[in-house]
Amino acid sequence: MLKKSLLTVFILSVTIIGILVGSSIYTLYSKKRLTVDPKLREISGIEFDKFNRLWAINDSGDQPKLYRLNEDGSIAKEILVTNAKNIDWEDMTQNKFGHFFLGDFGNNKNDRKWLTIYKIENPIDIKSNTTEAEIIKFTYPEMDGSPIQPEQRNFDLEAFVALGRHLYLFTKNRTEPFDGITKVYKVGDHAANFDAQLIDSFQTCTTMEKLCWITSAALSPDRTKLVLLDSTSIWLFENYQGDKFFSGDVSRIDLGIVTQKEAITFYDDNTIVFTDEEFKGIGGNAYVIKLDEAEKKVIRKAPKNNQ
Repeated sequence: MLKKSLLTVFILSVTIIGILVGSSIYTLYSKKRLTVDPKLREISGIEFDKFNRLWAINDSGDQPKLYRLNEDGSIAKEILVTNAKNIDWEDMTQNKFGHFFLGDFGNNKNDRKWLTIYKIENPIDIKSNTTEAEIIKFTYPEMDGSPIQPEQRNFDLEAFVALGRHLYLFTKNRTEPFDGITKVYKVGDHAANFDAQLIDSFQTCTTMEKLCWITSAALSPDRTKLVLLDSTSIWLFENYQGDKFFSGDVSRIDLGIVTQKEAITFYDDNTIVFTDEEFKGIGGNAYVIKLDEAEKKVIRKAPKNNQ
């Protein structure tokens, strides 16, 4: 009798796990819109130009190139940035004029003293297959040359946005023990050497770093919504004032199964597109979410006097 009871519990547990996994897979793949060209298997940044065409960049190891995608995910055009290097390109954003910014600021070992952002003209104005970039350099004042202790390893970077005349950088936390805090730094949007200014921070989770590392960021075209991406979620920030992104309402959108989600952008003020890297046959896709249809878990509502 006891053996039958244990068998029943085991079968029930397996069934429940199967249902949960299946539901998690559906949560992600129901949003799939296209498979990205294999040449972009390490896609790390995406952005739409003013003609609503999707552009992408690869992570480290590729040439310093942008790729424009067709609607089926194949590559339509490649542009080489002739005065750039791809040491560790991690995200892409644009300002209101359509200038693209390419973030060569991956810092896995927290040992890169100076990091680079390449600013190029609006891609719709690039008629050839090459362009030159304006070069923005920055460093963290906290990296003063002394050894960085495990609990201070928060100088990796994979996410940024443009607002006004500044770029806002969201760190990928590598602290030990992991505390889940992404720090926000601010630099100018023009060629110069900057000391990045720490302006704010936000805690995602403390359970496991690979589940809540911030890997990309985007602002809606009307600049009223900020999203941060991690392996399982989109963090949505609304009703903030100025560049105090974390002062308003905070919501979380569940993205289902864990994949290496590395790039996010807005198509319009209500539509988000994000991608994941291909790994052992999983991922390598672009997905679409409509904010007015998405299920959002409210994390925090801002005080009324903030709105």
